[in-house]
Amino acid sequence: MAKAVWNGKVIAESDAYETVEGNVYFPESAVKREYLRSSSTTSTCPWKGLARYYSLLVDGQENQDAAWYYPDPKPAARNIKNHIAFWRGVEVEK
Repeated sequence: MAKAVWNGKVIAESDAYETVEGNVYFPESAVKREYLRSSSTTSTCPWKGLARYYSLLVDGQENQDAAWYYPDPKPAARNIKNHIAFWRGVEVEK
């Protein structure tokens, strides 16, 4: 079981997840979308592709760009399609 917690709230929780480069990627279905806010931020990884970001909003507190995902990952990273990962103070336990 993996769990992502920020500001005292469980953001994501799942028995099924992917680990890539030390980051836990949760299936989209395991993420509580009510805490996600779209962001215009993007970044590029040479082998995973273009990443897009979400900010978290929990109890009026915002954590800018604290989640990311690859909407169309390159073939080497296809296992993280439809998955979301967290950072910037989000506690992820496995």
